[in-house]
Amino acid sequence: MITKRIIPCLDVRDGRVVKGVNFANLADVDSPVTLAQAYSDNGADELVFYDITASAEGRAIFTDILQETARRVFIPLTVGGGINSVADFERVLSCGADKVSVNSGAIRNPTLVGEAAKKYGDQCVVLSVDVRRVNGQFHIFARGGREDTGLDAFEWIRRGVDAGAGEIVVNSMDTDGVRSGFDLELLEKVCRIVQVPIIASGGAGSAQDFLTLFQNLPAVDAGLAASIFHFGQIEIPQLKRMLAENGIPMRLTYAK
Repeated sequence: MITKRIIPCLDVRDGRVVKGVNFANLADVDSPVTLAQAYSDNGADELVFYDITASAEGRAIFTDILQETARRVFIPLTVGGGINSVADFERVLSCGADKVSVNSGAIRNPTLVGEAAKKYGDQCVVLSVDVRRVNGQFHIFARGGREDTGLDAFEWIRRGVDAGAGEIVVNSMDTDGVRSGFDLELLEKVCRIVQVPIIASGGAGSAQDFLTLFQNLPAVDAGLAASIFHFGQIEIPQLKRMLAENGIPMRLTYAK
């Protein structure tokens, strides 16, 4: 049986991990290198590293911090932020990333996902989508959640998978940082239209939220969260044991 994954997310701005609510009011948390190593040592299945202002500021990702982070962790590392070309994929992978997450860059260049998948393989290409409800519809947002593209979320996700994205990160802007639970309505709709691994992001506030996610949507492969891990509300080893005790398949070998 395929185990479910627990994935901490490092949202990095100016070389520091930050966290806010609904993509706003960002507060400083810690060094990405320090947090990444702690998560790697304490049972996280993977890590996601987002340079959250790279796209909005039109610059490349902070490669020095990324390289140091990659040196400290021994679990798969997905990296995103400012990915606009196949050359950006190459640069990030050469810094130690295992997978590359693309969001705004794929909107600007709709052929990017296909080009990267052809060169590096589907398993390397992660399509990350920031989704928010607008007048009852689910829209894709770009530039770190700053710009409503008007794109229908489900059509965009389907196009990305058809082009070669091997994994989807579904970031619900409506639930981000609110800690009221994952956006089950949104995620259920995504599960219906794609067969690739789906990572649920936005809204986790308790261990029960992860249990509810996996029990209600068994097609979801992973739960991603930030603030509840960063601020110690949930310890990953305890979370994984609780999930396993409730019948959710988990990798427990390295959890302390």
